Amino acid sequence: MRRRYLFTYDVSDDKRRALVFKTLRDFGDHAQYSVFFCELTDRELATLKAKLDGAVHHDDDQVLILDLGPQAEPLERGLQAVGRGYDPPSRVVVV
Repeated sequence: MRRRYLFTYDVSDDKRRALVFKTLRDFGDHAQYSVFFCELTDRELATLKAKLDGAVHHDDDQVLILDLGPQAEPLERGLQAVGRGYDPPSRVVVV
């Protein structure tokens, strides 16, 4: 079962910040500067957390993970915006 998560980060070092960005980009959709939406299985979440754990400096950096619940409905249905709305990227399956 896939669940939806919101990841946000505050990383002080440019190299570590770039690594966190690239890691999250491999797992989810970039929504804003330091915000990603990810739809993950338990195994994918564990893998992503392990990669992030190795990328950050634990005394200086922070990655927050918010569980948004099961992937039952489109994210846009429960998401509200003030100002410009969220425009999710279109997903294309290539075989």
